[in-house]
Amino acid sequence: NLTSRNFYVPGVIASIVMLVTLLLTSMSVVREKEMGTMEQIVVTPITSAEFILGKTMPSIILGFVNMILVTLISVFWFDIPVRGSMVTLLVANGFYLMTTIGTGLYISTISDTQQQAMMSAFFFYLPAVLLSGFMFPIANMPDVVQVFTYLNPLRYFLIIIRGIFLKGVGVAVLWPQMLALLILGSLVLTLAVKRFHKNIA
Repeated sequence: NLTSRNFYVPGVIASIVMLVTLLLTSMSVVREKEMGTMEQIVVTPITSAEFILGKTMPSIILGFVNMILVTLISVFWFDIPVRGSMVTLLVANGFYLMTTIGTGLYISTISDTQQQAMMSAFFFYLPAVLLSGFMFPIANMPDVVQVFTYLNPLRYFLIIIRGIFLKGVGVAVLWPQMLALLILGSLVLTLAVKRFHKNIA
């Protein structure tokens, strides 16, 4: 029906979730290094897994709260239809958070200062938005650029969130995108954890 907000608002939801979780997580570990408290954490009985879980859990909770809050605003303020399952959307959001939090955690482990981490997070975020299909159709991009979009988690989540909001499709249709997010999230989280272990060693 040519109502542009129905197309753009779901994309804004995905972008906000990525921005908030990416920025928060990217400064979580580097803050300890910059304040000089990392050495104190290393000598405590806490394990690396517990430390990482403690650093990422607030971002996970905030990611889901942001998702639900902005979705409610979209439905009741902008009158955006939600024709699909909210359970499917929340599950897909969990896979999406794996990629954004994993990327933020990796940025945090390779950064020396919070300012450097923040700039690195924006350096990842802006191209991710441009190459996601949110502003420009991926089909209109050069073939070389289209290859890089397959590494962009926002690309897959935009398909999922628009499919659930506007088309009412479920897992039977969206499973390739959900699987891609799960694979990307697992890979980037693994890289972040390995990098964190290397820093401790």
